[in-house]
Amino acid sequence: MVATAQTLEHANANISSVGTDIRALRKSRSITLVDFANALNRSVGFVSQIERGISEPSIQDLRNIAAMFDVPVSFFFGEHSGDENEGRYIVRGSERRKLGNPEEGLVEELLSPDLGGSFEMIRSEFASGAKLDEPLQRDTEESGFVISGIFEIEISGVWHILHEGDSFRFAGEPYRWRNTSKQPAILIWAVSPPVY
Repeated sequence: MVATAQTLEHANANISSVGTDIRALRKSRSITLVDFANALNRSVGFVSQIERGISEPSIQDLRNIAAMFDVPVSFFFGEHSGDENEGRYIVRGSERRKLGNPEEGLVEELLSPDLGGSFEMIRSEFASGAKLDEPLQRDTEESGFVISGIFEIEISGVWHILHEGDSFRFAGEPYRWRNTSKQPAILIWAVSPPVY
């Protein structure tokens, strides 16, 4: 079967998107290209080509990268609309990339088309009883909006109880969260720069 120009363009767009996401993950963790290449036992040139969408990583490379950044391998295989042009701008509800799992109490869906921008948007569903025990602090600015449920967040040692329609924002401060209600809490969360 002969590949059409449209098929090749779609394949190249997917490689480029994976590379963009890998670069964003690496930069969000402040890992240099050299350290990243060494951790993968790959050359700096090859890793650079992956990030620029010139070369395609192997499945084993993707497994190693996913383990390094604590994301599932499926993260890199987000389904995209059949329209190549749309995939750069639009994320259909049925095509969101999922992170986490219900057993851990948190499932997140990437609402942004990729991690190449200056921020990411995530839909987060916190199960009843789920909590982040140890405070997390990262060099980001974060904002959230409660779509449904009750969500508790501690920012710099102060707990806040948020209800449907409430929102928050903080930057670089330690935080943790919990859902002590009997219903899931659903939030839209924006993070700059992207961390997934």
